[in-house]
Amino acid sequence: MPTWPTQAECRRFYGAPGTNQTILTLPYAMTYDGKPVTRMTINKKCADSAFRALTRIASEYSAADRKSLGLSIYAGCYNNRVMRGGSQLSMHAYACAIDFDPNRNQLKWGRDKARLAKPDCEAFWRAWEEEGWLSLGRARNFDWQHVQAARL
Repeated sequence: MPTWPTQAECRRFYGAPGTNQTILTLPYAMTYDGKPVTRMTINKKCADSAFRALTRIASEYSAADRKSLGLSIYAGCYNNRVMRGGSQLSMHAYACAIDFDPNRNQLKWGRDKARLAKPDCEAFWRAWEEEGWLSLGRARNFDWQHVQAARL
């Protein structure tokens, strides 16, 4: 399992925002804002790991299940911005974070409301966690849409 940097170490590890990126071809069908997407921009250092996690998700869930659970609703990876409500760069600025199904997993929602917090999503989280990625939902009970290749 890869050991990812802490959030404070991301610039040194991943490089400046907007650098060291690659295109990852998605291993299963996804949509972004209702439109089909087949690729995402992601940091080179975590691209292989993300591909392994997504490939495992594709093998664990049928296309119908991925759709109903929101695992096929891609909400972004690279976005050069600060964290919501903060002054530090977001993990999205380093292209080492991916969001899924934001409408049913809103930022401030906890496990009582977030769709991805339900037991039928356990294999989704195991796929990421076995690659060392962190779920803010599972770690801090907010932002269940978000997974990142960085430690807190």
